[in-house]
Formats: sequence, structure tokens, C-alpha cells
Amino acid sequence: MTTTSTMALASPRTVTRRATLFMAGGLWVLAALQPAGAQAAPLTAADEKQVRTVIEAQLKAFARDDAKKAYTYAAPNVKAAMGSADAFLAMVRRDYPVVYRPASVAFLKPEGEGDQAIQRVQMTDAGGTAWLAVYSLARQKDKSWRITGCAVVENRARTA
Repeated sequence: MTTTSTMALASPRTVTRRATLFMAGGLWVLAALQPAGAQAAPLTAADEKQVRTVIEAQLKAFARDDAKKAYTYAAPNVKAAMGSADAFLAMVRRDYPVVYRPASVAFLKPEGEGDQAIQRVQMTDAGGTAWLAVYSLARQKDKSWRITGCAVVENRARTA
């Protein structure tokens, strides 16, 4: 997996069988945000529910092509990188069709501590291909959770 924190990223269409970052920030930022030696509390049940609710709400907004609503669930780093709700929706529609229009969605248990969370979501696209979307979220000053990034990788079943 290549790490980066810029928007000049390859889409899942052009890079298969390896994770690609969806928005600025991404997964690698999470590890760097916690100060060394700091003790952060694990996610509470309420945090876990809020994290899932944010992602579900954004997916519902995508389903309605509601760019403004979908954009409200993006963290400031994403908004700064994208510039507008319409540009954000166009990027998701073009480069991340499984996130834009998943045929099925299954949430796994979120992980995290303090003001950082990871939510893995199993998705299938219209063609039946399985994907794993790994969202990173950060708690904002107003205590709401917002999506800071998402890595998408083809989810191939492994058998012995």
C-alpha cells in the first residue's frame, strides 16, 4: 500500500488489488495524531453508533445525489482538498462507484480511541465484486464525527 496525503491519487479502476486513498488524510494520519505516551479512551458504544451513523448518512446522500448533504459529513481536510460539494460528489461518482452506489453494505465493528476512529465497511458493487472500504473519522470540536478519508480495496475471499 502506498501512503500519501494528497488528492493526486489513483482510482480503484486504475489500481486494482492494492488499496487506494479516497480523500486527503487517509488511514496513515490516524497513527500520527495521537501524541506519544498519551492515554486515549477507547471508543464508547455511543461513539461507535455515531461513527456508523455518519457513514450511513453520507451513503444515503450519495444515493439521492445530494452533494451538499454528503459534503456535510466530510472533515475539514477533505473540504479543503475538494473545494465544493459538487466537485466532491463528481469525484466520488467518477472514481469510487462502489461507494457512490453500493449494491450491499455490511458494517464491521469500528475501532479507535480518543478522537480517532476506523470503520471497515464491506460493500459489493453492481457487478457483484466485493470491496472493503476502510473509513477514517475524527471527532470535531463540536463533538461530531466527520470522515477524514477512506481506502478502498477489492475484498477477495481467501480459502485454504
